[in-house]
Formats: sequence, C-alpha cells, structure tokens
Amino acid sequence: MTRPSPAPASTPLSRLIDAAAAVLAEASVAAPRVDAELLAAHALGTDRARLRFVDAGPDFTDRYNELIGGRAQRIPLQHLVGTAPFGPVKVFVGPGVFIPRPETEAILEWAMARRLPDEPVIVDLCTGSGALALALSRHWPGARVIAVDDSEAALGYARKNLAGSVVEIVHADVTAPGLLPELDGAVDLVVANPPYIPDGAQLEPEVAEHDPVHALFGGPDGMHVIESIVDVAVRWLRTGGLVAVEHDDTTSDRTVECFRRSTHFGDITPRRDLTGRPRFVTARRTA
Repeated sequence: MTRPSPAPASTPLSRLIDAAAAVLAEASVAAPRVDAELLAAHALGTDRARLRFVDAGPDFTDRYNELIGGRAQRIPLQHLVGTAPFGPVKVFVGPGVFIPRPETEAILEWAMARRLPDEPVIVDLCTGSGALALALSRHWPGARVIAVDDSEAALGYARKNLAGSVVEIVHADVTAPGLLPELDGAVDLVVANPPYIPDGAQLEPEVAEHDPVHALFGGPDGMHVIESIVDVAVRWLRTGGLVAVEHDDTTSDRTVECFRRSTHFGDITPRRDLTGRPRFVTARRTA
C-alpha cells in the first residue's frame, strides 16, 4: 500500500496535520483527522482545541512523524499518548491493560443517576485500568469502592491510576467460587465490564493486536464471565442493590436470560449505549 509522505519540517502546522490525516486515512484508521490533531496536540503539550494558537517548535516534526507512523501501524492512539479519557477522569494505559472505551461510559452515566445510600459499598469487577472505579469514587466520595481484577499487569495500571483515592484494589478472579464472602449481603452496586467477546470474533487491529486477550474473550458464546458475575451479585447485593454488566452487542438477550434464571432479580433491563447498540443489562436484587 502506498502512503502519502509526511510533510517536511518547514511546513506550517496545519499542513503537517493535513498530511498526517492523509497518512492515517490511507492506513484505514477510523478517525484520521481527529487522531492526527490529537497526536499533534500531544506532541506539542497542548489541547486539541488550542492547536491553531500554537507554533510548532524545531523538534516537533520528527516527533510528530514518529507518532503518526505508529498510529498508521494501528498502534492504539491511547498507547501512543499513554492515557485514555473516561467520563470525568483520565487514566494511564498501555500494553497489558484493556483500554476503556467511550461505550462503557453508558454504565457510568446510568450508575451516577441512581440513588444510593449516603455511604454505599460499590464493587467494580474486571476493573482493568480502574477507570470505572475511579470515576465512581469521585462521584460518591463517601463510598467504599472495591476494584477487582485477576491480571497483575492490569492491576499495575490500576494501582497507578487509583493512587491517592479511597478505592481498594483486590487481586482475584471473579469466576473463583466463594469470592470475597465478607461482602455477602453488604453491597449496594456492582458494575462490570468483563471479557465478553465470543471466541473467534474478528476484531480491529488496535484491539486484536494490542488489548490483552484475557480481557477480551469470554468463551464460545462470550458468557462465561458474565454468568459468574450474576452468581456473585446474588450473594453480594443487599435487597434493593443494583448491578450493571456490559456485554457483546450480540448477547444482550442471553445476558437478560442469565439474570432471569435467578429468582433474586427484578427490574431486569437491557440498555443501549450512545451509538444505539445493545451494551449492558441492569437489574435490582429483590429478595
């Protein structure tokens, strides 16, 4: 594949960005102009909205071309800049941890709209980078928030992101029998973005080559970890407690059915993200 060459160092910033966007478009990057501008802002140490007010220094072009070259190879934008935004927070990410997606912000928005006790107990299962736990702890500063994951690599990022917060980090496998029995009947909210992609699904290079496999695939039908989360939510949630579980956009009905198989859940509701795709299911512990 022939790609346009990056512009030389003497070219004005706007033309450098135009050339970079063309390179990324040729590489089939989903949002080439946006990524070209975000990488320019990163290289300049500024915000994307201020690019028109910034002059590129003498070292900018080489650094920028390096970043664009990496993105053209489908290295995730978040790996190149080292962070990912998630709702009201920004977290460190990189190889070994799942990059939080905007789609998961739908769970955050749903959760923040719920009425919980003044000092709720919240558990974020399969926390990865800790983004959801961090955002929830900011929203409920009086809460006890527990972030659980079984990947030491992911928890390395979570510890960095959650440093200075009240969030407790637990290294554990959500599918392990009898997980954290001390939480039985004591939790007000469980949220989870588990591995849920059915085995063998075709993924974009940014996902397939850079997100950890362990955080992506949830068995032949994508439901293995989700089923365990429903089981543990039955134990942990107090009466009236809430749970939200993200799922593949092909398994909404299966996730609903997983909750319905238990006699302990009501208000079982499939929900969509901002793109209109089936994204997560919520339920309330009734008895």
